[in-house]
Amino acid sequence: MTENSNHPLSILSASEISDAVSILKKSNKEHEHSSFSYISLNEPDKKSLKENSNLEKIVKIVGVDKKSNGFEAEINISKKELLTEKKISNKAGPTYTLSEIFGAIELTMGDENYQKALEKRGIKELSLVQIDPWPGGGFVNKNIKSGNRALRAISFLKDSEKDNAYARPIQGLIAHVDLTEKKVVEIEDHGVVKVPEASARYDKDGQETLRESPKEIAITQPEGVGFSVKDNLISWEGWQLRASIDPIEGLALHQVSLNDRPIFYRAGLSDMVVPYGSSDPMHWWKAVHDGTEYGFGTMTNSLTLGCDCLGEIYYLDAHKLAFDGSVETIENAICIHEEDFGVQWKHNDATQMGYNEVRRSRRLVVSSFATIGNYDYGIFWYLYLDGTIQLEIKLTGVVGISAYHADIHKSGQDFKISPELASPIHQHLFNVRIDWDLDDGENQLYETNVEPLPINNTNPEGTQFQAVSSHLKKESEAQRNIAPEKSRTWKVVNPSKLNKVGLPTAYKILYGNTPTLLSNPNSPPGKRAAFAKYNIWATPFQNEERCGGGRHTVMHSGEGGLEEITAQDRNISECDLVTWLTFGVTHLPRPEDWPVMPVEYCGFHLIPVGFFDQNPTINLPPSCSSKSKSNKQ
Repeated sequence: MTENSNHPLSILSASEISDAVSILKKSNKEHEHSSFSYISLNEPDKKSLKENSNLEKIVKIVGVDKKSNGFEAEINISKKELLTEKKISNKAGPTYTLSEIFGAIELTMGDENYQKALEKRGIKELSLVQIDPWPGGGFVNKNIKSGNRALRAISFLKDSEKDNAYARPIQGLIAHVDLTEKKVVEIEDHGVVKVPEASARYDKDGQETLRESPKEIAITQPEGVGFSVKDNLISWEGWQLRASIDPIEGLALHQVSLNDRPIFYRAGLSDMVVPYGSSDPMHWWKAVHDGTEYGFGTMTNSLTLGCDCLGEIYYLDAHKLAFDGSVETIENAICIHEEDFGVQWKHNDATQMGYNEVRRSRRLVVSSFATIGNYDYGIFWYLYLDGTIQLEIKLTGVVGISAYHADIHKSGQDFKISPELASPIHQHLFNVRIDWDLDDGENQLYETNVEPLPINNTNPEGTQFQAVSSHLKKESEAQRNIAPEKSRTWKVVNPSKLNKVGLPTAYKILYGNTPTLLSNPNSPPGKRAAFAKYNIWATPFQNEERCGGGRHTVMHSGEGGLEEITAQDRNISECDLVTWLTFGVTHLPRPEDWPVMPVEYCGFHLIPVGFFDQNPTINLPPSCSSKSKSNKQ
């Protein structure tokens, strides 16, 4: 790994984090007893960085004090001084800390009413009980005081230490934990349902037999990799970008450019929500914001060669602030490598005796994985030779589970995935914020729909159709959804830069089929995750507007989210443009999703439209072998 540099967008080093914590504690002795959520870099905006690349480094430490009050402190680590410290309203508080999560487990396990509920089910061995805390916001228990932080806890039963506890849900038993008062305020018990018996281990030792290993695929680059990394600056085939792990967003990209032409300044996961659509008491209240309630970055995995990544790999480490103020290093947090990606372009000219030209594609992959409770999420950014940028989210892990009971589970809402288990219908909806800088100027947003032309004298057979583009000039006009029947796309344009055919340079935002939020807009999830109502939003840049659901969402009711951000209906006709892209999956669980879900994919592409004057890969050299009948080197 390369050492961190002093660039304003360099990954925070372990020593910088330690220094910041030390400065905070020296300035306020009470923080010796605080529980820390995360530390993040106060990133300079593009205008500031263009004017001065020698900026002082400022960080923000967020956490919960011993009275369970949220706080955030800004610290100048260049000058080693505390700049500001303020309280955060616990009606919209910071991410849960690990001490709160562990505390909720201990409080639940030690509660007398909880233990009695287990005894009713014949469970006496507490060491085999697994408790999963879930956010307590949205549907707040009547016994939780306003402004108090809370978690709910559901339970599972292992048959051994290595067992997959999710195979044995303790159905209908929910603990409500007041983190501020440090007590269980209610044990919700919907009656005894038999704990499932079947095992569902997913490790290799838990399988009766293993299939024969597939033949090895060896990915080698004998001449070395085609990219270079200095600090967190990555260069490849004309591309340049920086990568980092944000504690809330996980993997974020910065200053993405191609052939020294800026495309966007920053892109990262602004928020996400997982709303459940079942009436099952184990699930109906769930709508967790995995980023802003738990933190994608703080839950980032250490990746392993040959397992998570394959080929000639370069890794970047990340460092995070632990709840006790210490520093933890996430080794191999970001994986960087190249992949062959099939044919880039091809044509076989039959008029010239089978004259055939083929060029192969490849892509640069920048990726990470985060585990939030039972789900695992891969964030994969791909950069292609032709200027395309792709974001792909890979969803895997263990689906939400209940012990199946015919009186509880409803057809169309709950799906049997084994003879004893049901899994509820739910969604995973992601919102990615892109701060554009296309061709180093102010940008515009257009929507394009393809429409059939009416039958008339110029279209007598009704075969003609046309693309119709409209300029979206206000925030309200840019709250839009996909329309596959119209082949709807959006385009970010730089009106001051023209290409060879006299049109503005642009990048197209291209979705596949993707859902929006199915919860009622007036429901708690509908208000808290209003960002998921539309596939696209657009705003003029404001540095503090970073999260689609609001920066602090623990116990919140939707404060600070995109509906509030866009309430003034600001002008976006030509501005420092930010787009907010919502996409995801609606998951109808199936037996094949058990005991671990095969990867499901979602995301979008950003495709150059007039950014180049012709196919930018036309000059790729041939790569066919000497034995090929096609074009040769």
